[in-house]
Amino acid sequence: MKPLRQKMLNDLIVRGLAENTQQSYLRSVTGLAGYYHRSPDQLSPQEVQDYLLYLSQKKKLSWSSCNTTRHGLRFFYRITLDRPEPYFYLPGAKEPSKLPEVLSHEELVHLFTVTTNHKQRALLMTTYAAGLRASEVAHLKITDIDSQRMCIRVEQGKGAKDRYLPLSPRLLVQLREYWRRCRPLLWLFPGHPSDRPMSRHGASHIYHTAKAKAGITKRGGIHTLRHCFATDLLEAGTELPVLQRLMGHSSIRSTMRYLHIAQGQTTATTSPLELLEFPTPTRR
Repeated sequence: MKPLRQKMLNDLIVRGLAENTQQSYLRSVTGLAGYYHRSPDQLSPQEVQDYLLYLSQKKKLSWSSCNTTRHGLRFFYRITLDRPEPYFYLPGAKEPSKLPEVLSHEELVHLFTVTTNHKQRALLMTTYAAGLRASEVAHLKITDIDSQRMCIRVEQGKGAKDRYLPLSPRLLVQLREYWRRCRPLLWLFPGHPSDRPMSRHGASHIYHTAKAKAGITKRGGIHTLRHCFATDLLEAGTELPVLQRLMGHSSIRSTMRYLHIAQGQTTATTSPLELLEFPTPTRR
């Protein structure tokens, strides 16, 4: 690893930034250096400004992606290079107000039933039933599933916070079947090699493969299942403060966006997975 990259990584680690954030910020600087084919500490403020314009206007990256790059570059120049503030101006932007697309109950059932691989199906159902982020479901351990207390422990989720979530009885059946067939040892969904957890990208690939197989054309990646979890619980009568805790949101404003998606109320439930109507298996 080059000394400048190692120094930035050390700065990120010592400030307690999450691993995903570390990688995003490092990619921001790597992209800048690759664009100009020069070391980033040799670039002028205008060159950095032009690079951000290129990402937005030419590559048509989303506002959130450009903003992540902006934060990564600001960290590099302000912290790692210890340049005086302000060294250059990276304009922010108002994030477009877009509501996520969610899947209907029929689409969710189809998504799960077309996924015949036990590990992949268990991963998708766990993501939805507990409203997990991709990184959270990928880092679940066998010991995080507590069937005695019927809860799932999320260790060090976003914001370095632990939280407990209800364990759906239907999900527990699925997880037991998966464990009986695959016998994972440490990680609930191991990657390659098996002593490592699955990556976020691996979980995302499983979702996109299942979505294509189910013929679902709605936009969004595996995070859609988390949106479905929140929306379905709101429609089932879950109160906002409770949903905020389940989602692990620091601000209730993040939770309130789902009020614009949810429509009507049914009967409150501990897990939205229990609301889905799966077809009765045909006896052979």
